[in-house]
Amino acid sequence: MLAQTLLALLPLFASVLAQGDDGSISGPTSSASAAGYSCDPTQCKLPNCNCASTDPPGGLDPSVVPQFVVFTADDAVQSYTIDAINQFLAQRKNPNGCPPKMTYFTSLNYTNYTLVTDWFVAGNEIADHTMTHVGSPPQEEINGNLIALNALAGIPLSEIKGFRAPYLNYTAETLKMLHDTEFLYDSSASASIPVTDPGTDAFWPYTLDYGMANDCLSVDNICKGQPKLPGFWEVPMYAFFDERGVVGPHLMDPWLDAPNGQSAINDTATLEYMQTTFTAHYKNKRQPIGLYTHPIHVSTTYPGVNPPNSTINMINQFLDWAQNQQDVWIVSNEQLLDWVRNPVPASQLNNIDSFKCSTPQVDSSMQICNGMPQNEAGLLSHCDFPDFPFFTCYGCPVIAPTVDNPNPAQQVPDGEQARFRLPANCSTPFWDPIAGKCICTASTCAFTDDSRPIGPNGANLTGGGTGQSTGDAAATQSSSPYVPFNGQGSGALSITSGVVPALVFGALLGVASVFRLGRL
Repeated sequence: MLAQTLLALLPLFASVLAQGDDGSISGPTSSASAAGYSCDPTQCKLPNCNCASTDPPGGLDPSVVPQFVVFTADDAVQSYTIDAINQFLAQRKNPNGCPPKMTYFTSLNYTNYTLVTDWFVAGNEIADHTMTHVGSPPQEEINGNLIALNALAGIPLSEIKGFRAPYLNYTAETLKMLHDTEFLYDSSASASIPVTDPGTDAFWPYTLDYGMANDCLSVDNICKGQPKLPGFWEVPMYAFFDERGVVGPHLMDPWLDAPNGQSAINDTATLEYMQTTFTAHYKNKRQPIGLYTHPIHVSTTYPGVNPPNSTINMINQFLDWAQNQQDVWIVSNEQLLDWVRNPVPASQLNNIDSFKCSTPQVDSSMQICNGMPQNEAGLLSHCDFPDFPFFTCYGCPVIAPTVDNPNPAQQVPDGEQARFRLPANCSTPFWDPIAGKCICTASTCAFTDDSRPIGPNGANLTGGGTGQSTGDAAATQSSSPYVPFNGQGSGALSITSGVVPALVFGALLGVASVFRLGRL
């Protein structure tokens, strides 16, 4: 059966390998003259307005500003994509002792909804990447993703704040649609000029009250004061630059690029320019740097994908090295914006709720389908659709979600009742979709915070790495399995025995996705 499935997909693989990269740029995407940008800082003030600027927000001196390393992933959520992320983040700690959080820009083809729920409840940000991964997306692709993530993964609509355009292919109309749909931010624009260049476009996140200041050379009808979208944020994607400088940018999955104009991948050279770019940010105005990933390309558990151990080790080596610098934090876009809107010195980051180690307090013996693996064993619904099966806590739809129908009617097995979708007044880990009740009230829903103090005088100012960056990649992945809830449970990937067949089948079907999308 496995061989037959893979053979059936081979024509699809061949047709997709010729497709272009997603997230690559070849040079500057903006300039000061093209931007024609002007913002009045006396009128544009935090927390809901911020001018595009290379200076840290709030007038903070760069020496007290955290150096943020933003970690994001794009596309489907499956066991192999979570595996790939975990080999870089699972054992890391930020300076306050909390596990790093990241942003997952989720598209729904080949996505296993229960893993989205688990990943969100573990503290990560879930964001919108359209339903079927189309560039310059129509409204229904964006809104349909919101509806399906809410209905089938139990992600509160209020928590889906961000968007990234597939292929980074967006228009002025895309930005207007996002603003009208009340998204908080977009993160599709490139910061394409080094911070050491006087004309750099590496701006801190800013609102579009005075228009866009990035991508003016590559996207029509933006910049020069347009589009004016009050309170809507752009979180630029910050490129790395090899020894060629402005003509040698590397944006998404830089480890897949040949560095310095060479014809082949060179992990040593890639590590060198990643460290050089990081250092330029760190020693100047500490604009964020980003690892923007398509996890499939570094997955060691995806059929037919065999990333070099040297590349996986190199990425871990970069993160180990970065975390040895003082005041370096690995964060999600959501955390970055929380700080930008309320900028404080690095020593005060524990005062921002999203930076804490907040764990939902749910009795591990309770049976409740809530995104916590130790609670939901045996309670997941198996939605056995031929194109891509998935599991969910919220009841299988009668047909797979589509752009035209992102929330189909629920199928109800004989002898059971329909499951209840998440209401607006209950948090995902505390909602029982089978009983249709919140297991606590607003005053009794409890989280514990295991953050350690951070502060001046050299106390807890650096984070912690895997300790495996110079060893074998397999050891990096498996030596200490990821445990998302303070040592409880069996980990984000060990759900229930019944889930495993679907994940395997989903992985096989997902092969089509990876080769169809190329580096998407």
